[in-house]
Amino acid sequence: MKVSTRGEYGMRAMVSLAREFGNGPLALSGVAQASTVPAAYLEQLLGALRRSGLVVSTRGAHGGYALARAPHEILVGEIYRVLEGPVAPMECVSEVEPEELCPLIDGCATRVVWLKVRDSIVEALDSTTLDDLLVQSRPRRAQAPALAVDAEARAV
Repeated sequence: MKVSTRGEYGMRAMVSLAREFGNGPLALSGVAQASTVPAAYLEQLLGALRRSGLVVSTRGAHGGYALARAPHEILVGEIYRVLEGPVAPMECVSEVEPEELCPLIDGCATRVVWLKVRDSIVEALDSTTLDDLLVQSRPRRAQAPALAVDAEARAV
């Protein structure tokens, strides 16, 4: 499976919006700059994310885009499916396509591996939130004090 620029750029934009969650809408130019995504392309992606209910938009001088829900409530899998479609490393194991598409399904020796690949991808996407991405992307220096506190708590 390969993620297209649509998926990559859209995910970066959503992480940028997650960083600003609670601070009001972020102008398209601000999202473009924070996510390093061309504004014209970003507008298309944010339109799809808005129509799906993951993003809200506000018009006017202080308008822009914001997450529709808190970062801990938005799964990476939701974003992926809006931008890339259903998880499907092969047509015959798509999340949404009927299995009858392939005449070789009965007795297919390779299908089991494609099902495992699909299920692993779905598990990774649907067990990760935008908040998880924010926490994991913080510089190590910012995480070090928390790790030290955790180590001290375990030692007690």
